[in-house]
Amino acid sequence: MSTVQAANPDTGVPTDDTAGPSLSVRVRSSLQQFLAFASLIALVIFFSIASGEFMTLSNISGILLATSVIGILALGTTFVIISGGIDLSIGTGMTLCSVMTGVFLTYLGLPLIVGVIGGIITGAVMGLVNGTLIAALKIPPFIATLAMMMVAEGLALVISGTSPIYFSSTPGFTNLALGSIIPGLSIPNAVVIIFIAAVLAGVTMSRTIIGRYTFSIGSNEDATALSGVNVKKWKILIYTFAGAFTGLAGVVMASRLSSAQPGLGMGYELEAIAAVIIGGTSLQGGKGSIIGTIIGALIMSVLTNGLRIMSIPQEWQNVAVGAVILLAVYLDMLRRKESK
Repeated sequence: MSTVQAANPDTGVPTDDTAGPSLSVRVRSSLQQFLAFASLIALVIFFSIASGEFMTLSNISGILLATSVIGILALGTTFVIISGGIDLSIGTGMTLCSVMTGVFLTYLGLPLIVGVIGGIITGAVMGLVNGTLIAALKIPPFIATLAMMMVAEGLALVISGTSPIYFSSTPGFTNLALGSIIPGLSIPNAVVIIFIAAVLAGVTMSRTIIGRYTFSIGSNEDATALSGVNVKKWKILIYTFAGAFTGLAGVVMASRLSSAQPGLGMGYELEAIAAVIIGGTSLQGGKGSIIGTIIGALIMSVLTNGLRIMSIPQEWQNVAVGAVILLAVYLDMLRRKESK
């Protein structure tokens, strides 16, 4: 029985599955994570000095709660971007998953666990469709996921009748995100969920074959295919796995709001992608980390929260977020030049 060799995540050259990244690559990755973490600390210090309301327990809890949705979306997006792809449908896809959760729980009256799983599966099915369009039909990821973004937005409005779906008949659903299972600590369950999701994503990225092939395909897709890997199958699996995180984010968002808002979601994809890039993942694929993504998501949440506390108008908040995205992409370009 022949042994299939995966391409090295950093060079694209076929190598043994057990081989890890080179020392220089690990050092650069650690440095990028350190710089991102230093930026997060700098933002926290700045906003703490600028406003006495920033470091209150309620505000910190609010930041962590806001990070839960963006962070979960960003976790799935990390896999997609490392593989060399992009997914613009995660924002409206999250909304569709929220609406479908509302359909399962409110309209159909299904048990809580069934409705939650149904919402997650909805996201996975969206990812499956995206992956099939990209890997099997060879449609560019930007176009395929842009089309899915519009489809998801339309379906969310059609299925909900353009009206919010409330979970008043399922009171336990709200506790899924806003309740607290940790005795003595007022940490929302949504924060615990993103922690568990991050651990799952990290283990999958570093310890499983789908993680190794994610890096390999993003580093050098042709070399990966020549080494005997079924790139088409693994691309579809990567997008499907990432879609499940979109579904989970949709469930958490619906639980936070105690309703499925069909008009919500547009713009979340940009914040999630920004979080991934700020965390050190390369838009060119082949490099990235889950820890960096979580740090990036926290940076986005702290920035948005701090500007809001300082009473900065919404339009200027958008300008600031846009500037951060541009800076993150530019720094990624510099990193790519230095690594060549």
